Amino acid sequence: MLLSIARPAAAATGLGRRAASGIALKYSQAVYKAALSKSPQVLNKVQTELNAISSTIKEVPELNQFVTNPSLSAKDRTAGLAALYARAEGTGAKKEPVSDITKNLFSVLSENGRLAETQGVIEGFNELVAQYKGELTVVVTSANPLPRETLSRLESTLKQSQAAQQAKSLKITNKVNPSILGGIVVDFGDKTIDLSVQSRVTKLNNLLQQAV
Repeated sequence: MLLSIARPAAAATGLGRRAASGIALKYSQAVYKAALSKSPQVLNKVQTELNAISSTIKEVPELNQFVTNPSLSAKDRTAGLAALYARAEGTGAKKEPVSDITKNLFSVLSENGRLAETQGVIEGFNELVAQYKGELTVVVTSANPLPRETLSRLESTLKQSQAAQQAKSLKITNKVNPSILGGIVVDFGDKTIDLSVQSRVTKLNNLLQQAV
């Protein structure tokens, strides 16, 4: 099932953050459906494995280079995947073999030259799981980490939205992206509220170009 759904995605192309997320989402949907078709317990296990792999890629430079280097040989890709699986298994008494669903996902990503989409695939998968559980995840992107009191005020405001009232729970995540210069960008569900300085600068530049 995962192979049949995900392989056509390899031929897709796109531009920008939204387009790239669209490519990754095809893989996210495939692994989500494959896991949920087994059981909610399997879905939770796959999510735990994918989040462990996501953290590993962020923390270990060699593995980050592994997923972003499309020129690796088949032998190197096999060795790199084994290292990712080892991290996902955990340590000590809680160590468990990685599920076939997770291995199948990364096998397809590797085969299709899409390992660079790994983080997007995992983010999309987590969004699907959150929807399944009735959770609303709000991602607030800022140039610098936001103070806790600011996030608390945002949470109070967002709880009044229709989307939040329909959800069972609300989770806010703060992501840092210096390129937005200042302000914030809020992503929740399929909506984006762009209050960044970069957005204002872009609009100003467009107006100036039109005036010339």
